[in-house]
Amino acid sequence: MARMTIETTIPSPPLTPVQEWFGESFSNLHPLLQQIHLHGGMLQGEIDIRLGKGLAGFLGRRLAKKLGVPTTQARSNYKVSISHAPGKLIWAREFIAPDGKVEKLVTVFAPHGQYPHAYWQESTGLMHFRLTVDILEGGGWSWRVLAAHLHGIPLPVKLFPQSQAYKCIEDGRYRFYVGFVMPGLGLLLSYSGLLELVPAMASASPADSLPP
Repeated sequence: MARMTIETTIPSPPLTPVQEWFGESFSNLHPLLQQIHLHGGMLQGEIDIRLGKGLAGFLGRRLAKKLGVPTTQARSNYKVSISHAPGKLIWAREFIAPDGKVEKLVTVFAPHGQYPHAYWQESTGLMHFRLTVDILEGGGWSWRVLAAHLHGIPLPVKLFPQSQAYKCIEDGRYRFYVGFVMPGLGLLLSYSGLLELVPAMASASPADSLPP
């Protein structure tokens, strides 16, 4: 009696929003950046915080307050959880002051189109920014602001401090920098650091903390 052979195939996991947005260019990112945008994860470490001088410092402190960045010390503990939901990339940041106080900032990025002729919409509070990504030498990721909206009303990008934000891999760790510069005044605020990936069992998905 002939035996019947039944072949079973395991379906491939669905693409994450980052994979879909980059398409074939996803492979141009550093493998460790690919990993965290495939599986999510938590990064943590100490960050350096810098403020400008004079008026630039005053504006930098106001900006830091809105972002939850502590400014009483030049260094702070920091965590960021990266996860995906359908059609969303979610970053949940925690700034941990020396006294143990925790400031949280959750940012949701929604993809539109496909790289390189595409953008992400960043939503933080009432502000919405359209951002694109430049892939750096070595597979790093640099954000570039295209447009800004408040309550759906477009605003000239020149009204806002110029921002620089990038992430790359350095000696197996995650190097990032976020800085804001005002033309004529110089640096307002920056925070940056070298972060370690927390083992998956020790981190929880930040999507669980999002409001419905």
